[in-house]
Parts: sequence; C-alpha cells; structure tokens
Amino acid sequence: MVNRRTHHSSGSRRTHASRGSSSRPAERRSQVDRRRQTRRALLDAALEQMDGGYGFDSLSLRRVARAAGVVPTAFYRHFDSMDELGLALVEESVATLRAMLREAREGGAAADPSGLIRRSVEILVAHVREHRRHFAFMAHARASGNAVLRHAIRSETKLFASELATDIARLPILRDWSTADLQMLAALFVDTMIATIDAILEASSSGAGPEGLSPEAETRIVAQAEKQLRLIALAIPQWRSSP
Repeated sequence: MVNRRTHHSSGSRRTHASRGSSSRPAERRSQVDRRRQTRRALLDAALEQMDGGYGFDSLSLRRVARAAGVVPTAFYRHFDSMDELGLALVEESVATLRAMLREAREGGAAADPSGLIRRSVEILVAHVREHRRHFAFMAHARASGNAVLRHAIRSETKLFASELATDIARLPILRDWSTADLQMLAALFVDTMIATIDAILEASSSGAGPEGLSPEAETRIVAQAEKQLRLIALAIPQWRSSP
C-alpha cells in the first residue's frame, strides 16, 4: 500500500526543487544585469561630473559613487581605483573611434577621393556630437597630470593609427608603400582627426545650448578639416616610398 502523504510530500519536494533550480539561472542573470547597470552608472557619473566642470584628477571615488546613486563600497566591486575607471573610459572612447573608422570604411570604398573625404568628416562630426562626453574626456585626459591615462591614450592612439595603416594599405595607390610610410600617412590622418575633434569641442563649449555647435562654426571646422585631408591626399601620388 502506498503512503499517499509520503508520496505527495516527496512529489512536492521535487516540484519545489525543480522550481528552485529553474529560478537560479534567472537570479544569476539578474545579478549580472545589476552589476552591469551599476558599472555603467559609475562610468556615466564620472562623465557627467567632468561635463559639469570637474577635472578627472579632482574627482573622488565618493563623489562618483554618490552621483551614481551607490555606496562607496560598491565602487570596489567594479573598479580597484579611479585610475581603473579612467582606463575603462579610455577603452570606451577608443571603441567609438573604431566604430567611426568602420562606418567610413563600409560606406566609402567606391567613392571618389573628395567624396570619401567629405563623408569621413561628416561621420567624424556626427560621432563627436553623439559621444561628446567621451571625446571631451579624452581631450582633457591627454593634457592632464595623470600619467596613467596619458600613457594609455598615447598607446591606444598609436594602435588606432596602426589599424588605420593596415586599412589604407589595401588601396591600390598605396600597394607599394613601405610599412613605415603607411604608418606615417595614417598618423597624419589621425592627427588631423584629433585636431578636428578638439576644434569641435572648443566651439561647442561656447556654442548655443549644452550640445551647441553653431551651424557657422560647424561649417568652418568641416571646411578646414576637408582642406587639410585633401592636402594630404594630393601628396600621396607624388610620394615615392622607399623600403
């Protein structure tokens, strides 16, 4: 004879155990999502504080945590120090540059040189508008007293130029150029790009509204950037690359 009470009890235990085990992945996902959201909140809080006039070197861990709405101890679950948070912002900012390079590459392969230059500058301006706080952080960090961030930005900029050199090496006109000359050409493009970003940020800080780059300032900066890039492009056919 089957003990129905015992049978029912063991069945209930199995049901509860099954429910418990099925809820654990959801709980883990929820914890991962919360950690991701807190990390994002800390990064955004640092950017917001710098946008409000604070330099990165003057930011404290407590100020960033308070602006993010978390207790200071929660900061250490994501970053060991403010320098590590800064390095994460450098990484995000350079990822924006790479996305910009991808967009220019995907849309400009078949364009004429002047069209490609125009499109590249348009993409640059659009990305600075969309990610202004990241670009402003990079501009300030390059000139800051924080050696860790300055070194990281220099390294990432060199790497970005190297990736661009690999990219432009596929162009038929550059097929016979040496690696050193390709690196030099890429560095010229990157320097022009950085100068254009700085000009946009400087004009935006005195423009209309929080994001304000006036149409007149944008037209002037775009024209200057296109002219500089065209001058570089005009020199390419005349250059005789040596191994």
